[in-house]
Amino acid sequence: MSLSRKLRYGMIGGGRGAFIGAVHRIAAQMDGQAELVAGAFSSDAERSRQSGADLYLDPARVYGSYAEMAKLESRKPANERLDFIVIVTPNHQHFPPAKLFLEAGFNVVCDKPVTFNLAEAKKLRAIIKKTKKVFVLTHNYTGNAMVKQARALVRAGHLGDLRKVVVEYPQGWLATAIESTGQKQAGWRTDPKRSGAAGCIGDIGTHAENLAHYITGLEIDSLCADLTTFVKGRKLDDDGNILVRFKGGAKGILHASQISVGEENNLNIRVYGTKAGLEWRQEHPNQLFVKYPDKPTEIHSRAQGYNASAVNAFTRTPAGHPEGYLEAFANIYREAFRAIAAEVSGEALPKDLDFPTIDDGLAGMAFIETTVKSAKLGAKWLKLPKL
Repeated sequence: MSLSRKLRYGMIGGGRGAFIGAVHRIAAQMDGQAELVAGAFSSDAERSRQSGADLYLDPARVYGSYAEMAKLESRKPANERLDFIVIVTPNHQHFPPAKLFLEAGFNVVCDKPVTFNLAEAKKLRAIIKKTKKVFVLTHNYTGNAMVKQARALVRAGHLGDLRKVVVEYPQGWLATAIESTGQKQAGWRTDPKRSGAAGCIGDIGTHAENLAHYITGLEIDSLCADLTTFVKGRKLDDDGNILVRFKGGAKGILHASQISVGEENNLNIRVYGTKAGLEWRQEHPNQLFVKYPDKPTEIHSRAQGYNASAVNAFTRTPAGHPEGYLEAFANIYREAFRAIAAEVSGEALPKDLDFPTIDDGLAGMAFIETTVKSAKLGAKWLKLPKL
């Protein structure tokens, strides 16, 4: 790659009181290939200024709105201009800045779900195709080395023909109405004006859907959903149970919950084929279990010679040194940087890029829309729309 400097980026959202913004900044910094130089960190101009000061940014490049940021950053000379922007706002503020910055000539990294609704996602895909800019969606769990090993085993036919997928994402942090206490993260996630049509399903159910697709390559044909709001007064679902029929005949169960008391972040997946099965758990991310009908279970670990060669490229530390959430996130960014550096340099993008794209975002929004509709119709089987 001809680019011989760090990539420059700006952030939208992620200021004081935010959670995911700091995670993105750590992940983007881990390989030393990018530098945060600008931001509109809050819709409140003063809070944005304070957040920029917290990060020791040049006050002249800390903005009171993303519109102001786009306008002024577009005027910067080539040796100062941003190479990409990162969107870490609530869902209703994903599409507007993504559209604005893509059309202004900037590459975009965006947190999931990709937009507020499916209609916006379709518009965004058209904009990305027209501008030919890099767009990265941070479904971060796909960056884990053992998730990539699971995918490699499936692709190699190690499991045989796939029959069943069970993917679960239980949390317990919304078991009470903490949004009524002013808790910022709970506030926007349970607000349909900011979160969208779904609560739990949009927030973490999309991670489960994306993980299942990434590992298996299967696409959902139809689903039957039962969504519940257990906490009195809450406006969006906090628990969901979904039956899934995949194209090709495999069946699945997807469960996502934020009222499962005692659970922290227990995303896990089991895939069963005609020859073998596998299991991976996010809270114990460095091991992958492969199960057989006629021999003992195998425990695959990261940083081992038996892993697929592409998998070891995503392993950062020697065997026995645990890697997890932040490293997986950083793997998404490292792949994004390969693409963005090529785009900035005017070169063809590498053909082996491995990060979630707008297509994953559309699949997630179609999943949300169909799930909500199915639940409203009394758990009716519905086909996912063509994208």
